[in-house]
Amino acid sequence: MPLTRFSVPPLHTVTQQLAAVAMAQVEPDLVIQGARVLSTYTERILPDREVWVKSGRIAAVRPAGSWKKSKGTATRRFDAKGGIIAPGLVDPHIHIESSMMTACAYAEGALLNGTTTIFCDSHEIGNVCDAAGVEWMLKDARRAPLNIFLTVPSTVPATSAALETAGGDLTAKKIGALFDQWPEAEALGEKMDFVQVALGDDRSHAILAEAIKRRKPISGHIYGREFVAAGAASGINDTHESIDRDIADDFLENGFWIFLRGGPPTTPWHSLPEAIKAVTELGANPKRVCVCTDDRDADDLFLFGQDWVVREAVQAGMSPEAAWSMGSLHPATRFRQDDDIGGMGPARRADLVLLNDSLEPQSTWYGGELVVRNRRVMPVLEETLSQPYRYPKAAYRTIKLPKAPKLTPDLPTEPVVANTIRTELPGIILFHDKVELAPAPDWNTHFARHDLCFVTVVERHGKSGRVAHGLLRSFGLKGGAVASSVGHDAHNIILAGTNEPDMAIALATIKKTRGGVCIVRSGKVLASVELPVAGLLSDQRARVIAKATTKLKRAWVKAGCTLPYMGFNLIPLSVIPEIRITDMGLVTVPAMELVPLFESGQE
Repeated sequence: MPLTRFSVPPLHTVTQQLAAVAMAQVEPDLVIQGARVLSTYTERILPDREVWVKSGRIAAVRPAGSWKKSKGTATRRFDAKGGIIAPGLVDPHIHIESSMMTACAYAEGALLNGTTTIFCDSHEIGNVCDAAGVEWMLKDARRAPLNIFLTVPSTVPATSAALETAGGDLTAKKIGALFDQWPEAEALGEKMDFVQVALGDDRSHAILAEAIKRRKPISGHIYGREFVAAGAASGINDTHESIDRDIADDFLENGFWIFLRGGPPTTPWHSLPEAIKAVTELGANPKRVCVCTDDRDADDLFLFGQDWVVREAVQAGMSPEAAWSMGSLHPATRFRQDDDIGGMGPARRADLVLLNDSLEPQSTWYGGELVVRNRRVMPVLEETLSQPYRYPKAAYRTIKLPKAPKLTPDLPTEPVVANTIRTELPGIILFHDKVELAPAPDWNTHFARHDLCFVTVVERHGKSGRVAHGLLRSFGLKGGAVASSVGHDAHNIILAGTNEPDMAIALATIKKTRGGVCIVRSGKVLASVELPVAGLLSDQRARVIAKATTKLKRAWVKAGCTLPYMGFNLIPLSVIPEIRITDMGLVTVPAMELVPLFESGQE
């Protein structure tokens, strides 16, 4: 039987066993000896302890030497050799799809990094495949050796049909049905349309009502301090978009839980060092502060997991005990799961991590089973990972492109003012630059003069066949084209390039692989990650995907792209300021208005 969350029996069936072990009347299944224990309840490291485990749960934490070996005992023993035993990490906000792998594959990297529970928002596959896609992900999650809970996608599509074309349409009724049919649907996922929420949009508030009447936590996605109070008044009570000290402080004072997002410093996902200053500089209590990863690609999943984010919190001024609590007990408490995960009290799941003094995970237990030892996957985990969920055929048939689309705009023959999209690191916010274009013999003249390239979105759900053209500024692409089927949030195809032939080859490559990310130069594909499941996920093992991703990122940097490819995928995300591009055209935010690429250059 594969090792899954359901391998550990529910608490009500084993309380007598646990009590008997705690009273030393029954032998434990496992004793972890020679440990220091990191208590997230009191934020102390307790010396000379041992942990007694029965039926996949903690029965007791005792002083060293309390367990006495009996003749013929079947109890397994593990010598921690003075290492730190801590509760498994709980990541309160992630998108499995961003890792470009299935839930089963994701579990490998998570467990190696000491993460045993995640709360995922599967709005990406929802945007492509509607409620069916979310349910496929849930079935995948049930088979994974990881505690995976769903925060039900709340904003599919992220904007109105007048601004973009998506494959899914998760209405309030469908969201209510997901809550009622899937016990692991623990919360409402990030409410992307924060402007519409603040302005009282009927659809937005009907979706909020489905969570409120079921007393489910509601996750937010808010940019701009002027929207904080309205979001809280609408029932939203957590956010991962605390991008600096002052808005983080606003969120806390308005009753939010905040998830401080830590990510590789070269990506847009590293706001923790600034946002944590609400605690370290302004004196806010961290009791409602968590840390999260949000998005990790396959390569970064192994290098920058939730454990890395915890260590970043330590670097930013938190004590190791407080930082680990922010990565385990606090998220568990936020989602009302602290009676089961996030701490090492009796009755909790034996999801445990052995750490060195730098808080680096060495070994991981999942439900009392040793699945990682000395940073190596154990056979019991390997067996489960080799039996993943298989997505249905429909999941492989989501790239439906128009025939021979025109991928670049016509060269202006009169003076015009172009509405361009300027990139700037870290890359979440994009800037609206108006650039005057005088008549020129070719596009290359404009590109060299104004640091521009083409940016194009192609509708890929087989609904409208629309193609929108734009100009991208300061992106740095030296030549050729890049393309992705992971253009948030509708997940249409996003391309950037300096010439149409290479852009056409990039688009054809994505069609051939049924989804993916690729780089093309002079008619040759330099690197590609194939994502045939909904145009979002690979069906390969995590390390295979990570290897392909590493090659892609190296080629991406060599191509001159200043924005990381995961930031590039955000260019169509039409809910973040100041300007975006969808298959409908250029969209200004927060006005949520379509603007033309070219305006008259005449007075």
